[in-house]
Amino acid sequence: MLLKKYPFITLALCIVIILAYWFCLPRPLFNTPQSFVLESSEGSLLGARISKDGQWRFPPIDSVPDKFASALIAFEDHRFYHHPGVDPIGLARALWQNIKNRKIVSGGSTISMQVIRMAGGNPPRTIWRKLLEMIQATRLELGYSKKDILKLYASHAPFGGNIVGLEAASWRYYGKPPHLLSWAETCMMAVLPNSPGLIHPGRSRDALLQKRNRLLGKLLEETILDSLTYELAIEEPLPEAPLPLPQLAPHLLDRAYLEYTDKPRNARINTSIQLPLQKQLNSVLAHHQKRLSGNQIHNLAAIIIDVESGQVLAYAGNVPEAGSRHANQVDVITAPRSTGSILKPFLYARCLQEGLISPQSILADVPTQMGGYRPENFHEDYDGMVRADRALIRSLNVPIVRLLSQYGLEKFHYHLQKIGLTTINHPASHYGLPLVLGGAEANLWDITNAYACMARVLKHYHPYNSQYDKWDIHPASYTPYQRPSAHLQNTPPGFGASAIWFTFEAMEEVERPNSEGEWENFESSRRIAWKTGTSFGFRDAWAIGVNPKYAVGVWAGNADGEGRPGLIGIKAAAPVLFDIFNRLPGKNEWFEPPYDDMIELSVCQKSAYRPSPNCPTDTIWAPASSVNADVCKFHHTVYLDQSQQWRVNAQCESPGNMIKASFFSLPPVAEHYYRKKHPDYYTIPPFRSDCDPTTAANNMQLIYPKYPTKIYVPVDLNGQPSKTVFKVAHRSNELAIYWHIDETYIGTTREFHSMEFAPSIGKHVLTLVDEQGQRLVQQFEIIGK
Repeated sequence: MLLKKYPFITLALCIVIILAYWFCLPRPLFNTPQSFVLESSEGSLLGARISKDGQWRFPPIDSVPDKFASALIAFEDHRFYHHPGVDPIGLARALWQNIKNRKIVSGGSTISMQVIRMAGGNPPRTIWRKLLEMIQATRLELGYSKKDILKLYASHAPFGGNIVGLEAASWRYYGKPPHLLSWAETCMMAVLPNSPGLIHPGRSRDALLQKRNRLLGKLLEETILDSLTYELAIEEPLPEAPLPLPQLAPHLLDRAYLEYTDKPRNARINTSIQLPLQKQLNSVLAHHQKRLSGNQIHNLAAIIIDVESGQVLAYAGNVPEAGSRHANQVDVITAPRSTGSILKPFLYARCLQEGLISPQSILADVPTQMGGYRPENFHEDYDGMVRADRALIRSLNVPIVRLLSQYGLEKFHYHLQKIGLTTINHPASHYGLPLVLGGAEANLWDITNAYACMARVLKHYHPYNSQYDKWDIHPASYTPYQRPSAHLQNTPPGFGASAIWFTFEAMEEVERPNSEGEWENFESSRRIAWKTGTSFGFRDAWAIGVNPKYAVGVWAGNADGEGRPGLIGIKAAAPVLFDIFNRLPGKNEWFEPPYDDMIELSVCQKSAYRPSPNCPTDTIWAPASSVNADVCKFHHTVYLDQSQQWRVNAQCESPGNMIKASFFSLPPVAEHYYRKKHPDYYTIPPFRSDCDPTTAANNMQLIYPKYPTKIYVPVDLNGQPSKTVFKVAHRSNELAIYWHIDETYIGTTREFHSMEFAPSIGKHVLTLVDEQGQRLVQQFEIIGK
């Protein structure tokens, strides 16, 4: 009667009931904080951070292992696949057991009802709460598949203490992922959520063991287990205290946590890290940290990048063995540190790219002062002139700084930023010429990736039919990504193929550490282009190596910046680099020469610049841009007498008796150092005594002071001002040079032209006169404070 009398009210009530039923589930079903999980490319656990509520609760798993599903259903809900969320038979059985025992011994809850209970935060058990769970469980079955419900259970079930979810429990109790658990381990996991407190040492663990074994027996009865598996399983012990989670890449875990926690649904990060390589890297660093710590060098960091993709294969921001006392928590891979010489190959490649030099072009290596800056070579020696590739191989500072001055500081600064050195963010004037020697700070991530990008450009040059893909210069990544389609162009993105190839060829010739001294004699040894760097004050040691497959970067030092004697790239970082390369898989490959970007170039035989009419010539392979290089300025035409021992001119010899000759002649200072190491160097003969030497070019050149300058003279321990050393180079060392200060004769030198003076404070004039009457005058000022 009521339905007929109030049909609309009845319809409305039905709609309300249906809607209430449809929306009876909480949204989202689970809203609990999750642990942040970092995984390798294979899906293995690299590390995790505990959730904000102090629970080890991993993000929901993608699938439930078949073993666990079988064990759980057999223990909790064997009609799971046949009921709609509520099992009437199970409820009746539970009611009868409770009446029979006059206490609650069974709740009759299905797996679906237990999921609802977990989603509600495990509230107190009441009859009304049980009825509500039954209703919500049927609704859960309508919206989720049986597989999804199992995943919800496995992800949110309590496993004792602060461990929630099957995956976290599997790692904490057994140190492995769920799919690798044995049957005994799986059954322990299946019964534990029913009484999670039994897992704690000191509790009645026999009850837990009996539960596990009863479940194993039940699986045997259902023929899920065979008798042998059962017999072996019941002999396995229960786990002891929870194990620590893997910490294979703790610094990457911290980095990823900071970069991803502000983004939704990013509590599980699948990285490009390869687990075997990561373990190998950790092992190598631990071994070398023990070696270096004897010299109070405590911290090491290393990174391995896949050249083809730019993805990071192994990441060790520091070594745990250093301990908290030595800041092992600092991620050195991302920390800006003084670069030392590690940027020199970039300048060399840019100069090749723009045709400023060829690989064999000679550069001046002499005492140099540019403004207030005076670079010096590591061994405080000079070659006079040195080939550009040898300057890079030997990491000479002076030729490289002079090359930077010639190339342009602003331009080099721009290209460093373009290849991804993000921490070089001040104007070029802030760094000055020391930029290429460690005057700037960069991090291991950017530097290693820059070399990987160079290798990628060169590696792709032939497959791309002598063209370039601008995407080949891109940031490294520790997460997998899809490489975009190539957009080919004729213009190189930063470095041309030939410039990179010649740079890598020079870097390959860098002398390896002692244990690798005869590396090319061993077939198994890898071809590697590599470079070291050492910062001022011996605070940072770098080593970067690259081949067609891998780019590896190593840093050694102290995270607090403390310098140590012997903390140099070749001793501290290079052995680590080669140890890593020796453990990397893959063939011993090398880059193909990019002949389409190279030319056979006619050059001066001595200087390797474009030949002048006076030069003997040779032919070399060089970047195509080398046609723009300067013409040789070191060969000069002179006229000799008939004996060819004296230089003459028209004032002292008949033109018909002169012999025309071409000489490779360097400036006096360069010649002074060059001929010490090149006994085959011939100087231009001196003028005959009856010839006017004033027509000749100046044969003397001051080494110090080279320019009008202020010289600070400190006071010695005896209270007297220190002496200042003045030095000059002469083409003919055997000639005497007469020294004068302020027109007062001081002394004479032969062979070695240097003298110590102690001029008074104030301005002075140094005058030098050789036996042939040539004069050299230089002003200077002595300051006492």
